[in-house]
Amino acid sequence: MGGAQLSAKSVSSRRQPRHITESAGIRWTLIGIALLFLVLIVVLPLVCILIEAFKKGWEVYEAAVIDPDALSALRLTLLITAIAVPLNTLFGIAAAWAISKFRFRGRNALITLIDIPFAVSPVISGLVYILLFGAQGFLGPWLDEHNIQIVFALPGMVLATVFVTLPFVARELVPLMQAQGTQEEEAAVSLGARGWQIFWRVTLPNIKWGLLYGIVLCSARAMGEFGAVSVVSGHIRGETNTLPLHIEILYNEYQFAAAFAVSSILVLLALIILILKSVLEWKMDRATHQS
Repeated sequence: MGGAQLSAKSVSSRRQPRHITESAGIRWTLIGIALLFLVLIVVLPLVCILIEAFKKGWEVYEAAVIDPDALSALRLTLLITAIAVPLNTLFGIAAAWAISKFRFRGRNALITLIDIPFAVSPVISGLVYILLFGAQGFLGPWLDEHNIQIVFALPGMVLATVFVTLPFVARELVPLMQAQGTQEEEAAVSLGARGWQIFWRVTLPNIKWGLLYGIVLCSARAMGEFGAVSVVSGHIRGETNTLPLHIEILYNEYQFAAAFAVSSILVLLALIILILKSVLEWKMDRATHQS
């Protein structure tokens, strides 16, 4: 009897997680290094932007923010984001569904292709669209004959943004849907559900927080995109300048106060997205623990 109790205790002790054995000094040193790095690299620059934005007073800040070119850049940034994010959301859901629910030839190739925008410089992606749709590009003469303008216009900027932000939703959903498996969908099929019924009533409720999390990340990347959009925009002031491009122009013209003032708008948008991201992470953790 005593041997059985001893054996049970030894098994339970082996099942318990091992605690970190580093000393308190080492733990606090690592935490301090991480916090110091974040303060110097992330927090301090953001604080400097806000300080410089209001350095010359509220009047200068307000004039820079309500400038017609700044408002046009803000509207264009939000418009591009509003077009690119839904497109990538649809692609991400379809790609994640195909990768996680089916086995087919070329599946690994599809996963690799989704990751290409992470590996390719945004500037190169912009140049590719110039090569395809520019006046001297492969499709340039045909587009010119039909009076269709892609580059140096909204369509080209949307395409460049879609390319850069393409992986975010898909990469958030693929591991989530793979972990969930296909049991619930198969059960729904056995009960007579079909197609969209399965998606809306079974799949979507299970992935909704991960989907929203991917949308938030995609939106943040779309609003801050500079390289690819810069190549295909043409830098037409008041027409094809997004907020990052408008900030660059102000800075190059030595309008530092105005540049930092407009930069504060992007910082504000980033903070809003960060809050949404934190809320969604909390929701995802809560849903995981409840399941």
